[in-house]
Amino acid sequence: MRYEFLIETYETERVKVVSAWSMFTDQDLPIRPHPTDTRGRSLHEHMVHQCVSEDFWFRTMLDIDVGAPPLPKDETRLEFMRQYAEDSGKRLAVLRDKDETWWEGETTFFDVRRSRAWVMTRRMTHTAHHRGQQLALLRMLGREEYSNYGPTADTGGLMQNNAPTVYPYPSLEALFEGEAGGGRKRALPGPGQQSVTEWPAVKK
Repeated sequence: MRYEFLIETYETERVKVVSAWSMFTDQDLPIRPHPTDTRGRSLHEHMVHQCVSEDFWFRTMLDIDVGAPPLPKDETRLEFMRQYAEDSGKRLAVLRDKDETWWEGETTFFDVRRSRAWVMTRRMTHTAHHRGQQLALLRMLGREEYSNYGPTADTGGLMQNNAPTVYPYPSLEALFEGEAGGGRKRALPGPGQQSVTEWPAVKK
């Protein structure tokens, strides 16, 4: 099917969202990039936005309603992760049943008309944008960062230096089991001896 790549991308993006949240701690929920500036979302607000925004886009633009409240009853980090994983898994199952005619059909995107394939692409870039903000917040907190798309300074540095991709958990099942048990992420190798950026003036 021509649009299988969008389904496959959403399948991996939903895992990346939950994986990013697993890198934080429960104490991080109220923290903002700057403590007195409410323009920068806290981790808690980011999780709310991800769940509410994705639910809204799918229901109103893609006509996919999983019939569940987007937010967990208990707004803890682990429960946000579970709620989003469950709801996005249901959306993924619906997407797998859609044919090319559905993907190419038009829908309303705010005040304009676009194809559903276009809207789905925009949805995933929206999610990636906010996840990038969350990973930047993780660095502001001085935390180690696992892979989300590829190597990081904590997994060995640059891809061209053969740094590995290291995810915190091998699967969502292992993630929920590990986080429910207090955190059982894989060990990180660290940056090693080479520069972690393409600018050689920065050694580490």
